[in-house]
Amino acid sequence: MSTDRFADYGRPRRVDGGLRARSARGAIGRSWWSRRFLEVLESFALGTRLTRGRSYARAGQVLRLDIAPGRVTAEVQGSRPRPYEVSIALAAFPPALWSQVEAELAGQAFFSARLLAGDLPDELEELFAAAGAPLFPGTVDDLTQRCNCPDFAVPCKHLAATFYLLAEAFDADPFELLHWRGRSRADLLDRLRARRAEATGAAVTVPEPSTVDRYGSDVDVLPPVGAARALAGLSATPLAEATDRFWAPPVPLPDRPPRLATGPDLLLRQLGPPAPAIGGPGLLERLRRAYRAFDPADR
Repeated sequence: MSTDRFADYGRPRRVDGGLRARSARGAIGRSWWSRRFLEVLESFALGTRLTRGRSYARAGQVLRLDIAPGRVTAEVQGSRPRPYEVSIALAAFPPALWSQVEAELAGQAFFSARLLAGDLPDELEELFAAAGAPLFPGTVDDLTQRCNCPDFAVPCKHLAATFYLLAEAFDADPFELLHWRGRSRADLLDRLRARRAEATGAAVTVPEPSTVDRYGSDVDVLPPVGAARALAGLSATPLAEATDRFWAPPVPLPDRPPRLATGPDLLLRQLGPPAPAIGGPGLLERLRRAYRAFDPADR
């Protein structure tokens, strides 16, 4: 019997210049959206399978990671000479659904300001769920996982390494999560600016995010204050002309508070994942689903 199909069960080939996870030890994922993504994956009973790829992610075995609407592709170096091709598909939201979500986001200054500042508020997950578009996969069947390695396990260590690097990509740029779901950062922010300008009757001009600030430091997004001022449509109106409008709001106040009504799992989101000895993140997701099942508002 040929042993070629078992060739990848040895030590992986050393890689120079691969994508190495920033987290050298412990849990991967710093932001709520990357931790939530990994929690959901672990709730699908993928926890032990995911850990097999953590060392690959930290060793820099992932050579390439590309995120596009509906699909993530990667190349992962194993013990064979040719890297493996990895693909993780998650259906992108249709344009009509995105239009509905964008209208909801633009209708609340809170969401628009946070997004323009490069942040994803935690209420965003509830907003997408209310629109019938869960931001994260609901079941393992929502994900189509493919790797051309000889390992029959799904996910294999190459897929698992890609999941970890994907979570860190979400840490670095939260808009990559939305891009995977069908809207790039540029498209989403352009649409939000247009909707806010239409709602306020004033042109909202927001400069493109700069990669270097005036102090020479790398930055990815607009500072929150600058985004909020641009969102409000503030202009350099002379003080004498603005005196009569001093106590007036710069934009119409929303019909409802800027924060969404929180669900019954608010305490779970504040406490963080339980210790592995009592079930870890998988237990957290099961409790979240149970709380939602008993929520009177859902009946």
